[in-house]
Amino acid sequence: MTLRRLSSAEAGFDAKLEALTRYEAAQDEAVEAVARAIIADVRKRGDAAVLEYTRKFDRIPAGSMAELEVPRARLEAALAALPAAQRDALGEAAARVRRFHERQRAHSWDYTEADGTRLGQRVSPLEKVGVYVPGGKAAYPSTVLMNVMPAKVAGVTEVVMTSPNAEPMVLAAAALAGVDRVLAIGGAQAVAALAYGTESVPRVDKIVGPGNAYVAAAKRQVFGQVGIDMIAGPSEILVIGDGTTPAAWVAMDLFSQAEHDEIAQAILLSPSAAYLDAVAASIAELLPTQSRRTVIEASLAARGALILTKSLEQACAIADRIAPEHLELSVADPEALLPKLRHAGAIFLGRWSSEAVGDYCAGPNHVLPTSGTARFSSPLGVYDFQKRSSVIGVSQAGAATLGRLAATLAEAEGLQAHARAAELRFK
Repeated sequence: MTLRRLSSAEAGFDAKLEALTRYEAAQDEAVEAVARAIIADVRKRGDAAVLEYTRKFDRIPAGSMAELEVPRARLEAALAALPAAQRDALGEAAARVRRFHERQRAHSWDYTEADGTRLGQRVSPLEKVGVYVPGGKAAYPSTVLMNVMPAKVAGVTEVVMTSPNAEPMVLAAAALAGVDRVLAIGGAQAVAALAYGTESVPRVDKIVGPGNAYVAAAKRQVFGQVGIDMIAGPSEILVIGDGTTPAAWVAMDLFSQAEHDEIAQAILLSPSAAYLDAVAASIAELLPTQSRRTVIEASLAARGALILTKSLEQACAIADRIAPEHLELSVADPEALLPKLRHAGAIFLGRWSSEAVGDYCAGPNHVLPTSGTARFSSPLGVYDFQKRSSVIGVSQAGAATLGRLAATLAEAEGLQAHARAAELRFK
């Protein structure tokens, strides 16, 4: 295949870049309607509706909700049955994810002013969280770790995981991460049950985790009743290369995201035309060896590109415009470029930092903003499972000073009761 080539010096480059990187998640009205109907039915009929949809869509012949509850013993058995190498790798990844996220935990604070007025912020964990983990043919133990462990570090009281037909490694990850309950349900019905509660499924405060189009539609529709993490778009990687990293390494890094699906995006920016040629040659050589060649080829053809820039500094400016999910600084001196970048979900420094280690075991969360939302969004973290309450304790002396200020401002806004409530405390 011939990968798209662009140059920042060519006429119309800005428009071409915009067309290449723009992704608007079209909401399929048929999918939205199905999700809406399922949510309404689950709200009305509770467990009965969940069971019906589970039998229909997940093909699990359960006669009761109790049959869909995965016992803790089964999670522990799945962990124990893993090959030693997988069990050790999963355990080490879990430990690294926990260590990183423990540094994110926010704490309550307050201070007291000279007149005795106390002001502060109380930080507390969410009470219940639902984690959706896709099931079926694919196994996503890393999804379990990345979504559950920050919640546990935050101190969430109960984590309920829903996953239809979960693979043993997913169940093993649930055991390691400390999931409190696992339910073998999926689809929009799982989201609805978590959002509104049923006879058997607790209503949660927030729902996190990836899913198919119906899951995404359901999350979008229940937002407001519960919190959600994000509506994720296709996977993305952007590499800035100076030619010092072997071309085959960068080619494989581009493949690592392109293999997710046909609308994933993989882009290389470099001021060296010769390096772009070398990476293109490596792509042509390595692509036939990939088990997911068809997906990678479709992804690169639709949304991939090799882009020639005037300099590494211009490459950084272009990267900031794109605001990618994953950004690799595959250059000799990544520290020199880091201050020039503001918008990215995760930034990988230097030739040894492959995006793949970030997906599984580096420690930082792999749930990242996509489709340019890194301009205003952050990776999933402990802070997503904590909430803040303001604490205000006004002293008698403070009531006079602050009361006068409040009364003056309230009167200016025409809110007489506000003004009077403040005045009663100092008159």
